[in-house]
This record gives sequence, C-alpha cells and structure tokens, in this order.
Amino acid sequence: MNEECISCECQKIENMIRHTIWSAGKSRIVIGISGGIDSAVAAGLSAKAIGGENVYGYMLPSDVTPKEDIEDGKALCEKFGINFSVVPITDIQKAFERLPGYEDTDYLRGNLMARIRMTTLYYFANRDNALVCGTSNRSEYLLGYSTKHGDDSADIQPLLHLLKKNVRAVAHEIGVTEEIIEKKPSAGLYKGQSDEEELGFSYDTIDKAIENLEENGWKAGNDEEEAILKMIVNSAHKRTGAPNLLNIGKIHPARQSQ
Repeated sequence: MNEECISCECQKIENMIRHTIWSAGKSRIVIGISGGIDSAVAAGLSAKAIGGENVYGYMLPSDVTPKEDIEDGKALCEKFGINFSVVPITDIQKAFERLPGYEDTDYLRGNLMARIRMTTLYYFANRDNALVCGTSNRSEYLLGYSTKHGDDSADIQPLLHLLKKNVRAVAHEIGVTEEIIEKKPSAGLYKGQSDEEELGFSYDTIDKAIENLEENGWKAGNDEEEAILKMIVNSAHKRTGAPNLLNIGKIHPARQSQ
C-alpha cells in the first residue's frame, strides 16, 4: 500500500470501529496489550477512533513475559492516551495445576494462558460495559495461528483483513515506535517462543504465498505454497463457529442506521 492508501485504510478502520461501538450501544473498548505490533496497531486505531480515554488497555503478563514488553506496552498506551493496567495472570494459571491429571507442556500452557487472557478481558469488558477489541491479523487468521476461544475471541477485529506486512505499514502511519515494529513476533506463551519458528515460515514468506494463492485460485505453485495452503485448509474449523446446519439460514435483526 502507498502512503495515500494507508491513510485511507486507517480512516476506514477507524470508521468501522466507531460504527461497531455505536451499533452495540457501547462507548468503550477493552484490549489486551502485549507490547507487540498487532496489539499496538489495534489499540492505536481504537484510540484514534473513539478517544484514548475510552480505550482500556490491559497487560496480562505471565511469569515468562519479558519486562521490556510491559515497558513497551505502557509507553504505547501513554503515547495514545490509553488507560493502562497490568494484571498478572500467573496465580490464575497456577490454579489449574490442581486439576486431575494436569500436564505442563508448552502447547497446553500456551493455549491455557490465551484462554485465561480472553476470560480476563471479557470480565473487564462486562464490568465496564465495553467491547473487547481483538488483535488478530489476516496472515495468522488464515493459517489458524491462534487459540480457539482464546486470542481469536473478540467483539471487533479491526486488523483481520490486513496481512502482517500491511499491519507494519499501518503501524508506521499511526506512529508506533520502531522498537515495537521491529520486535521479533511472539505471542509470549512460553519462554523464547517465536511466531515464525512455530509457523515454520517468515511472515514475509507467508504473506507472499497467500497473495499468490489468491491470485491463482488457491492453487499452489511451489512447495512453500503447498505447505501454507495445507495449514489454511486444516485450520478451517477455527474460522467458523460451532456448526448447526439446521439453523444456518436463520436471519437475526441488526441495528439500522438512521
């Protein structure tokens, strides 16, 4: 996207955020702050859309969260005038150790933390009559790189149509710091965790493959595209709600613009 397109895209996202908040009869947003680029962009756009005083950013660190992530998250919220709180989730996480047959692996712990964070954000949103803003981008969404009913759960997903490279472009446009933009992508689910290492590809490779697959009717042209297409197909269940085909055509009312 060129600079003009990026500016227009930001305006469209901000308008979408305002409309979603209005149509739900709310005035506030709750968002999880990680210190990374996705939450920074989603939080920044939310603040520009409805005012930072109406955005509540919650840093939900575990015992493996780097100190610099907390500092970056705090600095981001100060920049955009967002309310900022740090709510550690370690004690909540440890409570699950009392479950019968509890096992502690990176996979189980990572998904557990994502769901604890989701539950915590929704508690604050319910308490404060707010909507939860998600931070998922299109690259992660298509590959299923999220925890079901965890970090994929939100009332609004302002970045869901943007590939990772587009998120970076928007980050530059709205003034996110280079420290956050250039930070190694990580969900912070366990010590040393890296998005790109888990996915097996860099985001640049993933974005290029997605664009090529779309242009070619979702037909892979090389081994990398084949592997990424397989991830997209295998994660399709993450992009749909629990199915009930008998109810699929039911129409629900929506608030109409005046």
